[in-house]
Amino acid sequence: MELLDRDQLEKLDKENLISIILTLQQQVQQLQETVAQQAAELQSLRDQVAKNSRNSGKPPGSDGLRKPRNLRQKTGRKPGGQKGHPGHTLKMVEQPAHIKSHPVSVCSHCSTDLSAIEPCGHERRQVFDIPPVQVEVTEHRAEIKVCPECGRQVKGDFPLTVSHPVQYGARLKAQASYLNSYQLLPLARTCELLEDFYGHRPSEAFVLVANADLADQIEPSLAVIKHQLIKADVVHFDESGLRVDGQLNWLHVAGTNHLTYYGVHRKRGQVGMQAIGILPNFAGRAVHDHWQSYFAFEQCQHALCNAHHLRELQFIVEQYQQPWAQHMIQLLLNIKAEVDTAPLDHHSLPPERLAHFQQRYDKLIAQGLKANPTPPQPPNKRGRKKQTPPKNLLDRLLQHKSQVLAFMSDFRVPFDNNLAERDVRMVKIKQKISGAFRTPTGAKTFCAIRSYISTARKHGLNVINVIHNALSGNPFFPYLAEGAA
Repeated sequence: MELLDRDQLEKLDKENLISIILTLQQQVQQLQETVAQQAAELQSLRDQVAKNSRNSGKPPGSDGLRKPRNLRQKTGRKPGGQKGHPGHTLKMVEQPAHIKSHPVSVCSHCSTDLSAIEPCGHERRQVFDIPPVQVEVTEHRAEIKVCPECGRQVKGDFPLTVSHPVQYGARLKAQASYLNSYQLLPLARTCELLEDFYGHRPSEAFVLVANADLADQIEPSLAVIKHQLIKADVVHFDESGLRVDGQLNWLHVAGTNHLTYYGVHRKRGQVGMQAIGILPNFAGRAVHDHWQSYFAFEQCQHALCNAHHLRELQFIVEQYQQPWAQHMIQLLLNIKAEVDTAPLDHHSLPPERLAHFQQRYDKLIAQGLKANPTPPQPPNKRGRKKQTPPKNLLDRLLQHKSQVLAFMSDFRVPFDNNLAERDVRMVKIKQKISGAFRTPTGAKTFCAIRSYISTARKHGLNVINVIHNALSGNPFFPYLAEGAA
């Protein structure tokens, strides 16, 4: 548009002036929309840069060398064991396996010969150590006899576990599977460790076969674990990416304080959850993050992880400086503190305290919505409106208020979903150490074994023993019938 000076404008008639004004208004509006869009894009980029494991769902490994601010509240206690803690240390045994005497032959004061003097006492010190261990070979011989009546040869029966001319025993197989599946050692390092310990190096195929045999033996135990999770009152759920055969798959986990079940599937959402088979039949309280696919299962109740909310609220405090977010953090922590100190025989906070906290919660949501109004819908654009992170979080906290605050009205419901995240973490560590799974079969075998040993560990059992028992045909079955998380 050509620029006009004052004299030129004064010579224009009314219609031309109106036309110029309308054109300028249109240009100003376009500039305002462009500036607003660029400001939103700039804020989005700033948000991405500012996110870390303490104020978002990003994993700690993405933080790099910077050290984010820790959200954990300071207790004022010094590191290490606290006053009154019983502690654990080595204690002498009454019947040691070996006794070594160290005689006194000469007096250290006057050099008198003491070799013929009987000792009047002993000072004891005990050393706990492992004797040298090596692989033992046990030969099984099945007798062959000739029947005097019919003249035919009859051979004795070998045990069911002795099926080949030369093979490894259940104890060594259990240790190989333990090292690979529980301690997360790669195949080559598992074989190397066995060689260093016992002077005998099995092949990597031996470890794979041991895992496959173990997975077959624990199928009945896994069925019981799955059944008990379906019948439980409260179950934690989570999912995380898992590389299998060069493609992104998803690890699904369901767990309580006594049970763990892992499954792997190509899909993260409802299709994968349906295939795992726990959520579709679950009627208790499902604790999870706000992944929308969980809410498709309407036959159960839901509870949201407040650790996620605390991180997101901290992000809003840091990036948007909105006071309501800091007050909401403090409110959730105050409710948690009151729940943690409630009498053990109570199942919920008193009605007056529930009403008090709900009122404060609603007031803070109202403050947040006032500071973050719904953005106008851009002209000629369909679909969901793009909103700021504070507005998205406020909508979730408002829509799922009962799921956010479920932990204060039902003490069986935890404040967060850390139990499921801890269960997922070990499988992620496996992937970091050993890399991706090469085959879907290998991934499923690993998930089956981890379900079994994680459940056994939650019951306080020795992992090698329960693996050995399973390989010997006697797998562990969780004793928790149903109910408690």
